[in-house]
Amino acid sequence: MRIVFMGTPDFAVGTLEAIQKAGHEVIGVVTQPDRPRGRGKKLHPTPVKSVAVSHNLPIYQPVKVRAPEFVETLKHLKPDVVVVAAFGQIIPQSILDIPTFGCLNVHASLLPKYRGAAPIQWAVIDGERESGVTIMQMNAGLDTGDILSKAIVPLDAGETGGSLFDKLSKAGARLLVDTLIKLENGQITPLKQPKESPTKYARMIKKSDGLIDWSKDAVEIERLIRGMNPWPSAYTHLSGKTLKIWKASTSDEMTKAEGTKKPDIDPGTVTGTDEVSIRVQTGDGEIRLLEIQMEGKKRMTCDAFLRGYEVIPGTRLGI
Repeated sequence: MRIVFMGTPDFAVGTLEAIQKAGHEVIGVVTQPDRPRGRGKKLHPTPVKSVAVSHNLPIYQPVKVRAPEFVETLKHLKPDVVVVAAFGQIIPQSILDIPTFGCLNVHASLLPKYRGAAPIQWAVIDGERESGVTIMQMNAGLDTGDILSKAIVPLDAGETGGSLFDKLSKAGARLLVDTLIKLENGQITPLKQPKESPTKYARMIKKSDGLIDWSKDAVEIERLIRGMNPWPSAYTHLSGKTLKIWKASTSDEMTKAEGTKKPDIDPGTVTGTDEVSIRVQTGDGEIRLLEIQMEGKKRMTCDAFLRGYEVIPGTRLGI
């Protein structure tokens, strides 16, 4: 099939490569414009652009895909299908109407659950036991188009936003290639989505979402830490400095035995330390911090941190 691919971040790279390996003709790769990064504000290409360059594929980087001149460019390409994977712009009806088989979206959730921009992280934060990928026939709504295929991906107990990102990227690439074959052969019956989603809208994650509210229970906080890993990271404050929390646990025998919040200890209070962790009281139960990063320092395990920094029981985090 003649395919125009639209994608931007690492999540989309595997799908683009899988399309090529399957023998399809990629007649154009559409990705976001290069952005300045780092101290020198040097322009950097998107991960998708870097892969497209390595394969000598035609690249388009419109500021706005809805611009009439870009829509005309797509019409002249005459694609059989447009594949969209984490592109980063809303696709207008003027583009949806161009390809013979329409525009297909690789969405990182089991639609209609987690419609929106950050389904991967919210699935971890909310404690979902499974997630997955949906190939959707795009329409003018926000992740509301007909479902063409799905693949379920279970979440491990220690799943992070980053590890689930990798799993769903690979699953999405495989599923998209399989769906293209069935679509071309007329072997797919689209399934309409209900109007309402059973989960909240998976809005874009902000850095401020990583700020830990110690009044919440230990299980919620531990899920937040995993969901925010690797970006933007969960964090608190220690002695006026930002303290990122990369890994924590609520599964030790101490936490199980003590259960609910002690009435005389405020949430966010350090209750003690041991060889490998810093124990902190939450709104319900204690949590063990296992891997942290002090502002201006490198990421390290708590045992390494405690060899050079004393954390006294009774210290309050978050202030």
